Amino acid sequence: MDDQIVLNQTAHHVQTDGVTLSDHQTAHDTQRELLDIIQRKRLSARFQPIIDLGRGTILGYEGLIRGPSDSILHSPIKLFQAAWENNLTVRVEHLCRRVVLEQFKALELPGKLFLNVSPECLLQRDAKHGETLDYIHELGIQPDRVIIELTEYQPTHDYAVLQEAVQHYRNMGFQIAIDDLGEGFSSLRLWSELKPEYVKIDMHFIQGIDKDPVKMQFVRSIQSIAIQSATKVIAEGIETHGELIAVRDLGVSCGQGYHIAKPHASPAKAISAEVARSITHSRVRKPLPEPQKSKPMSTIRDLIKSPQTVNSQTLNNDVENLFLSDRQLKVIPIVNEGIPVGIINRHNMVDRFSRPFQRELYGKKPCSLFMDRDPVVVDHETSLHQVSHVIVEADPDQLINGILITEDGRYIGMVTGPELMRTITQMQIEAARYANPLTQLPGNVAINQHIDQLLTTQSTFAACYADLDHFKPFNDVYGYQKGDEVIQLTSAILREFCDSNEDFIGHIGGDDFIILFHSEDWENRCRQILRRFEQSIGDFYSHEDREQGGYISEDRQGKKTFYPLISLSLGVIPVPSQRFQSHHEISVAAADSKKQAKKIHGNSLFIDRRTECERHQ
Repeated sequence: MDDQIVLNQTAHHVQTDGVTLSDHQTAHDTQRELLDIIQRKRLSARFQPIIDLGRGTILGYEGLIRGPSDSILHSPIKLFQAAWENNLTVRVEHLCRRVVLEQFKALELPGKLFLNVSPECLLQRDAKHGETLDYIHELGIQPDRVIIELTEYQPTHDYAVLQEAVQHYRNMGFQIAIDDLGEGFSSLRLWSELKPEYVKIDMHFIQGIDKDPVKMQFVRSIQSIAIQSATKVIAEGIETHGELIAVRDLGVSCGQGYHIAKPHASPAKAISAEVARSITHSRVRKPLPEPQKSKPMSTIRDLIKSPQTVNSQTLNNDVENLFLSDRQLKVIPIVNEGIPVGIINRHNMVDRFSRPFQRELYGKKPCSLFMDRDPVVVDHETSLHQVSHVIVEADPDQLINGILITEDGRYIGMVTGPELMRTITQMQIEAARYANPLTQLPGNVAINQHIDQLLTTQSTFAACYADLDHFKPFNDVYGYQKGDEVIQLTSAILREFCDSNEDFIGHIGGDDFIILFHSEDWENRCRQILRRFEQSIGDFYSHEDREQGGYISEDRQGKKTFYPLISLSLGVIPVPSQRFQSHHEISVAAADSKKQAKKIHGNSLFIDRRTECERHQ
């Protein structure tokens, strides 16, 4: 891996195992001790590895500061508290950076160094922005090896100035990280405003994640947003094997915690064999829970609220008065003659008017000046499953504002961001209870619910039953781990050629899948799936077996039999509106099409055209 570093020294990241201030300790004594520490550089560093969960290598190290062991300011929390009380925060932070950088350089550690900086320090005009750059050049360290990690020790309000400061560091070659994501609501706004290269998930959501479905869904949602925004996620506070496996299986990029390695003055330069085995070990199958009675899928209309609306010509002073008269009012939809045209956020309005002369300049002008002109608008019949895809692709600020709901293009209400996230999270938790643990695709309960929803809304779709041929003998010869990998390959190929906004993929179990195509070009998608599977499956065989197109093995009766390479059979039944009454009928019809496809040699597609003929008669 490339040589890169990570430095962190603020109080928010450190343990509280140091000496505490005694009741008789005076402020004067504390100040004198702090000044002595600064003047004599009586600080030392500890380094805790951060690992790449995909590669099983060290990404870098977090640098943790310690005061003198015999000092009342040994604990970093006490150290930075004293610095803040004595207006020495900037000076102490700069000293910490020097100490950590010097010790990191002396140890010749690999990886990145996350430089943890508090926003309040970063925003101070007298902070020497160029000092860190000059010093790392003295040490022979390149800026692209250093990450400025923002820890929200005090609330952040001036986002515009913070953006300017962050851009200043980016221009010098540093990258940006946000610490403790999820601890405070404003950390989500920091993510939206600053677009960091890394986010660290607060350890509260990591500890016990393998036993808590709510924490599991929170991290899954953060990981989904991170993928869309090209951000790497670091899971902090991993303290057990179960937590490590859980974040790994969710696709989280990086991990840190006592289970991986504790902070040390001279840390190891490679991960332990035990952790390496945990990361690379194959996933373990878990039994699916017993199915429950299926319920119709909810639509966004079930969550509609009806807050007060205004039109785009309403004066900003009047809009502000509405916010001031109702503390619970967070957003106001802007509606002109029944058509939603925008939305105004309470925080943005109050923030703008808190600046000098803004009220005088804009108070008597129309609120269209401050409104979000591109709100998320969806039809009232949109399912929550579809809405979940919409919000993943939307700007985070739009989710904070909420979603406007229309019927035949006319405004009928809105759904707030927090309410929407709570409902979708609960919905996804319920879906996850029945997901296949190997592929994370929806299982039989969710499949039946989705089919019933399509039938209830009289939708036209195509049900495709996918099944692997000659899979069981492959599993016997090459082992269940290779078999699991083939199942995962099949899942990945189905995802690749299906439209996530239109089509539904379910894992029935074993080597059986179902696709509910809403895409009109479903037949072409099926043929692309077969071509990609045929191109990929050979990689799972030995060179000899691949060359001869199969292998000889004993069947269940002990007879020597030649088995060809695994192939994929797709049986499709087009489902016109009102042709079927339940998911049971579709299941039988799709299974029959699959049987017909399996009669065809090799990778095959069978389409039952009878329903199409009936529709045209």
